[in-house]
Amino acid sequence: MQTIDIGIAGCGISGLAAALLLHRQGHSVTLYERFAAPQPLGSGLMIQPTGMAVLDALGLAEEVARRGAPVDGLLGLNTEGEPVLEAAYADLGVPGMVGLGIHRASLFGVLYEAVLASGITVQTGCEVTGLQLRGVQSRLTFAQGEPSPPHDLLVDSLGVRSTLVPPLKAELPFGALWASVDWPEDAGFNQRLLEQRYERANRMVGLLPLGEGKAAFFWSLRGDEYAAWQARGMAAFRAEVLALWPQLAPVTAQLTDPEQLTFARYAHRTTKRATAPGIVHIGDSWHAASPQLGQGANMALLDAVGLARAVERSDTLEAAQQAYLALRKTHVMLYQWLTWGFTPPFQSASVWPAIFRDHFMAPASRIAPGPRLKAYLVAGLAGAGLASLGVKVPEFSRIIGPTSPEGSTRGDGVTGLSASSTSSRASAVLQS
Repeated sequence: MQTIDIGIAGCGISGLAAALLLHRQGHSVTLYERFAAPQPLGSGLMIQPTGMAVLDALGLAEEVARRGAPVDGLLGLNTEGEPVLEAAYADLGVPGMVGLGIHRASLFGVLYEAVLASGITVQTGCEVTGLQLRGVQSRLTFAQGEPSPPHDLLVDSLGVRSTLVPPLKAELPFGALWASVDWPEDAGFNQRLLEQRYERANRMVGLLPLGEGKAAFFWSLRGDEYAAWQARGMAAFRAEVLALWPQLAPVTAQLTDPEQLTFARYAHRTTKRATAPGIVHIGDSWHAASPQLGQGANMALLDAVGLARAVERSDTLEAAQQAYLALRKTHVMLYQWLTWGFTPPFQSASVWPAIFRDHFMAPASRIAPGPRLKAYLVAGLAGAGLASLGVKVPEFSRIIGPTSPEGSTRGDGVTGLSASSTSSRASAVLQS
């Protein structure tokens, strides 16, 4: 396709990645951001092998890895000490493959620094309210007044509350309190595991290593309970957390002010039309879901590279939009369905999803090919079509280094998760 003029609404993960990819193809790109200075929202996230494939194609994988923490797997225990969530990247059979825990600000920083270094125009203080389609070009309208210059293509990366898609009808009942904390040294935690504890499905607490000496603490909470949580005070909250997971004492000691915790609300929504004349939706603007499978940022990165490849391979914008859908729709629909199905067993006010999880889902998942399938789904690889997108999962030994450093051990003897792990009790040793 000949060089076109592209306007991107939103300086989030998807918008920044799309800007870099499209700019490198020679297109004129302008990013529009509502804040006076672009900034990330949220705490920690997991970069899966799919997301790392896109970052590697951008030449940013090594820098991102330096700011994050390699994660060998996920381990979640119920109040009986039974593992009810186990997923190990080793079960994929690919040497060195891991996830990467990272603070959202760190990932944002790498992408934003690359955007600035590329000379891409970033217009701040532009709160998008809608668009105007005139002929074959489109303009963004802003709350501040004058619309944007005309663009051949608009890319909506404004997120779940985008003003360029139909309004969000409802949020999911459960959200989560998030906080960034110092990593609890000498507390017996494994620095290469994402760990969670559950009381039925209505209470969940987790700790995700982020690298750079930090961790993300998160606590599941119903949206209608947030005001009551604020009223109870921090002392009561710390006691509630420790009743579920006493080992978190060094973490809760850092949480002394409600302002340290951000309450994130989630929604499950798939915009019916991912493309329309003059505009393409990417990331949460197209498909929003709960964070249960940890795919949000990774799906956004795949959308960005999918759009770039579609534009690169097409002769017209209409053909590019159709190619974008062909590249991404299957993967998006699959993970929207999977996330919808996996959410109730881990976030629900009813006892039945937890009973199903503990007595049927977890035991069945340990039987072959369950372990490999779990790892495949968590890694985001099911239906991703990386070859069609022109990217591939990098060699993690090059980017991250050894996957099982000596000395990474927990106080209860758990040193990691492995392909052969079929333990049903937390006291068992899950050797890496």
